[in-house]
Amino acid sequence: MVRADLSKDTAQVSAMFDQVAAGYDRTRNRLWWGRMDAWGRRMAAAAHAGPGTRILDVAAGTGTSSAIIARHGGAVIASDFSLGMLDVAGRRHPGLSRVAADAMALPFAAGSFDATTISFGLRNISDPQAALREMRRVTRPGGRLVVCEFSMPPATVPRALWRVYLRRIVPMIGKRISSNPEAYVYLAESIQAWPAPSALAGQIAASGWSDVAWRGLDGGVVHLHTAVAR
Repeated sequence: MVRADLSKDTAQVSAMFDQVAAGYDRTRNRLWWGRMDAWGRRMAAAAHAGPGTRILDVAAGTGTSSAIIARHGGAVIASDFSLGMLDVAGRRHPGLSRVAADAMALPFAAGSFDATTISFGLRNISDPQAALREMRRVTRPGGRLVVCEFSMPPATVPRALWRVYLRRIVPMIGKRISSNPEAYVYLAESIQAWPAPSALAGQIAASGWSDVAWRGLDGGVVHLHTAVAR
């Protein structure tokens, strides 16, 4: 079994996701209380997805977020560096456009998309700012960025409870139902090590985006960042 560490080597992370792809959605729904669709709808709305919009969904995994964007009427391309995840996406969402791609080197021309989204994937990239710059490059001027990512709640008590959940419950559930339990140890570690929302906002701004804003969802265990391409 492959277990990525916080260096987030691209080959290791990709191989780890290949190993968990088949049961990924089942495990994820158990871990996050079935909230993924609700978070995906918030992301699609923030991207202004609708008829006539062209949207790139980076680190799309099994296509859950991409399918939600498509239901809003947007023409979406799902990209991911894990072929295993994209294979599951194709079987679960027939007709979904899929492209195997590293977020740090996207195979699209500049200004190709009206919006670029990434949900729960920026945290798994070895150089998040390189990915943010690439997403800026492929988004037209005035287009939107939406980043949906786990975070640590700002309030003391929810933060402490969330840390206990990540350190104890997430690995336990992963051990019981995942084909690669070590992947969920990495998951818990990567969330705890992720920058605070204000720090991530600074990285987004430094990567060429303007009008950066963010808001907490579900008590701050998830934050939704938005920005506009300069």
